[in-house]
Order: sequence, then structure tokens, then C-alpha cells
Amino acid sequence: MHDKSDNRVVALIEEFLTARATRKPSPHTQAAYRRDLLAVAALAAELATPPLPLADLRIGALFPGLLRSAFARFAADRAAASVGRAWSTWNGFFSFLVAEQVVTGNPMPAVGRPRAPLPQPKPLRGEDTPELLLASAARGEGRQRDPWPERDVAVLALALCAGLRLSELLALRVGSLGGRPGERRLEVSGKGGRPRVMPVESDVDAVIGDYLDSRVRRFGSRTVRPDSALLVDRQGVPLRRGGLQYLVESCYRRAGIGDRVPRGARLHALRHTFATRLAEDGAGAAEIMRLLGHASLASSQTYIEVTAAQQREAVRANRTNRSVVRVAAGSGGSGVEDGR
Repeated sequence: MHDKSDNRVVALIEEFLTARATRKPSPHTQAAYRRDLLAVAALAAELATPPLPLADLRIGALFPGLLRSAFARFAADRAAASVGRAWSTWNGFFSFLVAEQVVTGNPMPAVGRPRAPLPQPKPLRGEDTPELLLASAARGEGRQRDPWPERDVAVLALALCAGLRLSELLALRVGSLGGRPGERRLEVSGKGGRPRVMPVESDVDAVIGDYLDSRVRRFGSRTVRPDSALLVDRQGVPLRRGGLQYLVESCYRRAGIGDRVPRGARLHALRHTFATRLAEDGAGAAEIMRLLGHASLASSQTYIEVTAAQQREAVRANRTNRSVVRVAAGSGGSGVEDGR
């Protein structure tokens, strides 16, 4: 229940974040909400007439004009995607305040929202790269104090063959894998709390089974209870964000494919590879959306568009096709007419 006597923006932000915590956002997401809210609020306090300390800024001072000025200053040195994310966070914040009857309306529609281009897929480069990566992890190559190839292969397979995000991998429980042999499925807690069910191919099922068997050998059967984390470190402790990122980076390094991993998409490159291969195999945007847990069909459509563009480029680059074009042109154009 909101204390109507306290309309300080900082206090209301904390109240909003507490309410959002019931949706179980990742700590990374929750931190981003707080950072965006406080950054714009601080700019609004600075631009107010007269300027105010952030702690003294009241919600009633946030008229559309002041918010527009604050967002303009916020956008000056940030990418459109970052500004759009902050706009969405503030829109959610004011929607919460309207529902709590703290304010009578949401001013954010009067604040310009940038149109951020959809991020382009960043799959692993090289047709054989996923196979090289998995083969290297299975051999347990490299200088490792305590190699655990079964675990490493399971992590890579879940990202490459099921397209799971980092947060989704960390949220998996042993009991998330269900169904009869040959009909296995994985229950995934997706972004924004959206659940989805992924079919598990027999090869991936076997990889996960090998990993769980190796885990029993290492730590005993009590560590594979249905409610325990599926992915653990070499001490049997549930993997955390940094540990999972380091694990994948180590696999890249041992496989010698660091130059094939796009910048800014280290673990996410595995998910993008999964989606790109779906598109190459003819999956439609709706199917990609369902399997990847996208909130927007447009996000899924980018994989199809990029794949189509790459295929056209490959056709243009094909020497045989260029030779055929030259022959057709030298024949007086009859071949072109016949092909219409």
C-alpha cells in the first residue's frame, strides 16, 4: 500500500521496483530498471526550475516538458536502444503509479520514444564451427585442473540446440526435463516470466543424461533432486552468471574459434546460431518466435531476413552462376527471355 504522504520520486521508484520483484526478473534486469529510473530522475531534478537535489524531487514536478528535456539530455550520449529501454521502464513506472492512484495520468506518450532498429543476429561464423566447438568440449582439451567435459557439452548443447538465454540456462532445474524417452521436453522460464516448452532431441537428451550421470559420480545422487539447479560448477554449487560466461569463453578458447565469435555476443552467439539454422531449414517467423520465446514476431523475422540476404549474396558470389550469366548475355539475350 502506497503512503500518499510520501511522493518523493526516489521513494516511489523503490516502491515500483519492489512490486516488479514479484515477477521474478533477473538481478541484471532489476538493476537496469533502477539505473534507468534514477538516471532520468537525476537529470529531471537538475533541469527543474529551480534545480533540486534528487532526494527532494516530487512526482508532481514531472510534467511532460521536464521529462522531454530530461530524456533529451539522457539520449545525448546513448544508443537508441538504451533510450528506448529507459522509455519503456519509465512508461511502466507511470503505469504503476496510475494503478496505485498516485498520479492521474501517464505523461510518457508525450515524451518522444526513439525507434531503435532491431538487433541483427550474431551467430557463430563458419558452417562447421558449432561441431568443432562441441567436439573440442567433449574431448576436454586444454589445461584444466578439473576437466568436466560432460558438463561443458551439456551447457553448449542446451544453448546451441535449444536456443536458451543465459538467464534461462541458470534457471533450469533437474526437474525441468520431463517426458518419456523419445518425447522429452524442457520447461523453460523465459524472459519476462513467459514460460515455454522446448522439445528435446534424442542426442541432446543423451548429452544431458551423460552429464547427470557424471554429476552423480562426482557428488552423489542427492545432488540431482528435481528441485536442484541443473547446471553446477566443479564444486557442485549452482552456476551463476559470471561462471557460466567464463565456462563458455573457456570452451571457445580451447576450441581455437575465438575469431569466429562475434563481438558483443559471446554466449548469445550460440542462441543466434540455433535461430539462424532454424531459418536456414525453412522455419517460419511464428515457429522461431515460439521456440526462442520472443515477445515480438518482428524479432523472429530478422533471422529469416538475414538468412535470405546471406543466401542471395552466396548466389551472387557463386562463380558458376556468374559464368551462366555471361553465357546467357553472350547469346543475344534469348536465354533471359526464355526464363521469364
